[in-house]
Amino acid sequence: MNCVQSWPEPIIRVQSLSESGIRAIPDRYVKPPRDRPVFKPVSSDQTDETVGFDDIPVVDLQNLFSNDKALREETLKRVSAACKNWGFFQAVNHGVSHELMRKIREIWREFFNQPVEVKQEYANSPVTYEGYGSRLGIEKGAILDWSDYFFLHYMPASLRNPNKWPSQPSSCRELVAEYGAEVVKLGGRLLKAMSTNLGLNEDYLLNAFGGENNVGACLRVNFYPKCPQPDLTLGLSSHSDPGGMTILLPDHDVPGLQVRKNDKWITVKPVPNAFIVNIGDQIQVLSNATYKSVEHRVIVNSAKDRVSLAFFYNPKSDLLIEPAKELVSEERPALYNPMTFDEYRLYIRTKGPCGKAQVESLKSNR
Repeated sequence: MNCVQSWPEPIIRVQSLSESGIRAIPDRYVKPPRDRPVFKPVSSDQTDETVGFDDIPVVDLQNLFSNDKALREETLKRVSAACKNWGFFQAVNHGVSHELMRKIREIWREFFNQPVEVKQEYANSPVTYEGYGSRLGIEKGAILDWSDYFFLHYMPASLRNPNKWPSQPSSCRELVAEYGAEVVKLGGRLLKAMSTNLGLNEDYLLNAFGGENNVGACLRVNFYPKCPQPDLTLGLSSHSDPGGMTILLPDHDVPGLQVRKNDKWITVKPVPNAFIVNIGDQIQVLSNATYKSVEHRVIVNSAKDRVSLAFFYNPKSDLLIEPAKELVSEERPALYNPMTFDEYRLYIRTKGPCGKAQVESLKSNR
């Protein structure tokens, strides 16, 4: 993939800005008025919006592959409705250890609380984004998000380089490997359920992604520092995920994820021990828009920082992705032209988050 070798401007760590005691954020983080969050007072001493929406789907995955056909069908139906109507859902009883989820979140909080010179050893570049970063996109003068992150590759195994994973805290590399293995299993199970719901062979989507040994999987750990003016900025600008599916481990103590539904931004209140599963653009393309990727963003908090782990489950980067032939007909022609994931994600790596403009721009004129 052709990409520039360095960032267009000196990188400033948002966590360092936050901890410096500033009372006003620099202009480069101030969003245009149309993109700013609206905070609603919920008590006399709290102004951050934490009110969720009761209809946000929560799916119990315990019976996804049950021998009881009725229970399995009911679970599949709930997954299908969430993918069609929302583009995401919260998953409980998903098979990943709650203790592992707690440990991996805490170990990354420890990483971000280390001295900046320790973290700087892993400073990243736009070539792969792998490592410790503070911006997405390489446009000079872009308005930036109020967040730092750590990005790493997990699959395929040929791209995995544990030496680029933090050596401190000491258990970080071991936990990343264990966590990644469990979440990859969950991703495979979810792809089978989605394939079945679309009327395809249950292995269709997995094979379209390159098969279980060739899927692309990577982890981005997001750190959203406290912000003195949360009404002027965002932790992560509006976007849909460019890949296949995102399995998000949120910070259950501090809500921050917002999804766009019927032109309204809704704050998601995380269910304890749940993953948030987002449909990405590649599944929107493969399903010929039967499933739609969810537009979402992240708000920040004036009193607390947040840590979340986004595990991206993607197609092998050099495979052509196009609507499944079984989902194309005269009445519903293919909505998208074939494109590799490498070609597709180059846009967001260059431009940064851009709502749903990217996937909508791919629609064919046929």
